[in-house]
Amino acid sequence: IALMDSGIGLLAAAAAVRRLRPDADLLLSNDPDGMPWGPRTPEDLTERALAVALAAAEHRPQALIVACNTATVHALPAIRAALEPAIPVIGTVPAIKPAAAGGGKVAIWATPATTGSAYQRGLIRDFADGADVTEVPCPGLADAVEHADPDAVDRAVVTAAALTPRDVRTVVLGCTHYELVEDRILAAL
Repeated sequence: IALMDSGIGLLAAAAAVRRLRPDADLLLSNDPDGMPWGPRTPEDLTERALAVALAAAEHRPQALIVACNTATVHALPAIRAALEPAIPVIGTVPAIKPAAAGGGKVAIWATPATTGSAYQRGLIRDFADGADVTEVPCPGLADAVEHADPDAVDRAVVTAAALTPRDVRTVVLGCTHYELVEDRILAAL
């Protein structure tokens, strides 16, 4: 099973796959020179994500997991067009439906490229079931996580927390990098 992302965000996804399929061989494919993908244009992001997917496909995996919300939002159709049906492609999107099912207001923390995208707005429309959802852009957070810069992580988290309504009941982490600093996010909220 291949997993792809711009950088280390795929580690959280790989750990989840490992828990579910400890017997599976995992191939990790990323784009350290192009990370982060969040601030890139949709066209540039799609080009880079497709290159990473094609590099992974050379190893003939049973499936490819796009372990990046931003790449899923912008590049999933291009990746699927290039690889399917030979290699099934699985996207990663913010968990809006289960968050909304819990009741109360929801905030989605995501990269600027994911926040406000037509794809994410469609997910909110189709799966939020009328819940009040706030999209919170988190510029610089994925990059700070990638570079293990605790001060930059704290600044980005504080900025995003200030944009998050106080009465939010659930925060959805719409970037796989954010799971790696979940404790700091929870502390800020």
